[in-house]
Amino acid sequence: MADDGRRHVRVAVIGSGFGGLGAAVRLRRAGITDFVVLERADAVGGTWRDNSYPGCACDVPSHLYSFSFAPNPQWPRNFSGQPHIRAYLERVAETFGLRPHLRFDAEVRGLRWNGTELRWEIDTAQGAYTADVVVSATGPLSDPQIPDIPGLADFPGKVFHSARWDHDYDLRGKRVAMVGTGASAIQIVPAVQPEVGRLTVFQRTPPWVMPRADRRISGVERWLHTKVPATRQLRRQLLWGIRELQVSAFTKRPGELGLIESLAKAHLRKAIKDPALRARLTPDYRIGCKRILLSNTWYPALARPNVDVVTSGLREIRGNVLVAADGTEAEADAIVFGTGFHVTDMPIAQRVVGARGTTLAQEWKDGMEALRGASAAGFPNFLTIIGPNTGLGNSSMILMIESQLNYLVDYLRQLDVLGGRIALDARQSAVDEWTRTVQRRMARTVWNTGGCDSWYLDANGRNTTVWPGTTGEFRRATRQVDLAEYEVVRPPRSGPAGAPAAAAARTTAEEVAA
Repeated sequence: MADDGRRHVRVAVIGSGFGGLGAAVRLRRAGITDFVVLERADAVGGTWRDNSYPGCACDVPSHLYSFSFAPNPQWPRNFSGQPHIRAYLERVAETFGLRPHLRFDAEVRGLRWNGTELRWEIDTAQGAYTADVVVSATGPLSDPQIPDIPGLADFPGKVFHSARWDHDYDLRGKRVAMVGTGASAIQIVPAVQPEVGRLTVFQRTPPWVMPRADRRISGVERWLHTKVPATRQLRRQLLWGIRELQVSAFTKRPGELGLIESLAKAHLRKAIKDPALRARLTPDYRIGCKRILLSNTWYPALARPNVDVVTSGLREIRGNVLVAADGTEAEADAIVFGTGFHVTDMPIAQRVVGARGTTLAQEWKDGMEALRGASAAGFPNFLTIIGPNTGLGNSSMILMIESQLNYLVDYLRQLDVLGGRIALDARQSAVDEWTRTVQRRMARTVWNTGGCDSWYLDANGRNTTVWPGTTGEFRRATRQVDLAEYEVVRPPRSGPAGAPAAAAARTTAEEVAA
């Protein structure tokens, strides 16, 4: 317990998805057991707990979309569904003894840096905590985004987001509107199309869709992966290596993506015979600018007689009539929003108050930026997992998460080496230099030059989401903490009786060493 009655821990982790559970495992493996994982829901799983919509599955092969330190030789398919991924995360929590550290229904309402005590004060739904270090693993796909559409509040039917699916509502025979054509929508539409009465899909921009090379992983393969771990490791390495070789086309030579584009067009032609519909479903931007989606059932579902595709965004709602920007009208009993998440304006940033007395959201008003995707200047001992510019456009986010966990563990080791009650605060100059380097590399990527408006871009049009390189490059960049990029913060010196305490002492790593 802290002196003020708050429960004190060395490390507080926010979130229990892949990032939060991964952090917890790495902390325990590093010998650190004085930590809690604060979870706002009543179970682990993060986005794989929240997204339980019909057809929900991963678009990264299972043997790559899992922790290297927690392999699962029993994955049932190349691309596993949500139930299997959620069950995997539950097993990780159980296998690595994380249950005692989990605090459910403990939504973090606010965090404030105490510059006198050099610790974070955390207000949660389950009471107050203090922590030497905070690890924010809330993830970019945690808070659904529903557009502000005139008339939505007066819609008489059912409304929900894909990440908050209402399983008690029966869609059978209903007139359903699907708003959005992203990664969730292309799984939902084929799953619900056979049972709904009428399905109207509101599409602002058509996605590029490639065939999904999914299949059941045979019993022989699973047996082999269990008995001969090297075969499982080889499978993972092959999946990783293929994607690493593809990166340069996305990041350096978008012109080389023309062949992939032609394959996607062939996939579209094979499924959609109606030339008019095919034209409406053909993107006018370079493939890869938005995330390439994988599906064998999306196009056939759109061609069914009970499906209408409106190629204009939803403008307003009048009663139970949905009106598109081009004037097209459609009646609906239910609206499902597949409109993504607050990615570049993460809500947690509004609740974190740093050393300058400003929130992280205020510091990021011109765009998110953090040193090596982890440390924001002015927020000592605060690390983000899946922070700015750590996302991927073609591979497994788990690879990036594990790299950030390496950085976390070395960060804590550096605190131990320096000794005493201290904190590390990223230098603004180091954050600026890292950001300039990332954005300079970003300028030639397909995400910036492909001619689309994607969720990778923030309100200012800057790509603050994706990493413009290979996962191997990022792992090397986050292998260890460079103390030259940080200021070492020590408690303020006591002044004369009755005088206010001096400001916290800040020194460089070189001064500490001297």
